[in-house]
Amino acid sequence: MTTRMQKWGIPLKLMTRHDIFCFRRILHNGPDTVEELLDRHLVKKEKPLDDDLAELETRRRLTSARREALSLYRDILRATRFFMWPDSRGVLWRDVLRENARKEFEEARFETDPEVVTRLLIGGHDAVQSALDQLVEKQKQQIEKERGGGDRRGD
Repeated sequence: MTTRMQKWGIPLKLMTRHDIFCFRRILHNGPDTVEELLDRHLVKKEKPLDDDLAELETRRRLTSARREALSLYRDILRATRFFMWPDSRGVLWRDVLRENARKEFEEARFETDPEVVTRLLIGGHDAVQSALDQLVEKQKQQIEKERGGGDRRGD
């Protein structure tokens, strides 16, 4: 106690026994360190009652994200079945799309931030749906073009 008072620059000669008692009481009721002060006054995250429950919740979220990622990857593989024409190098678009999908999934494989994972999954689903919609639209145009060309020849 006396070393603390000396550290703060309070001369011991000026303190009476009553002052020391009051000083000790104030110190006892208040925090001893800055860490204790911050610990008392900062808002803390709620800790789960059981660490096992927290681990199960984390695994459930990871499993859910993993399941969603696998579902998206399978959807991409299914969608690429329709891209059977070659690109300018003579490689089937199906193979190009599958290779690019695999590369993007590998790049994001170890992403742990749930917000980023969710954004990637939503973006992937949107991209697959957009590609399929464009494919359907182009095929409709091709069918209309063929039907229109066939009717003109028959007239």
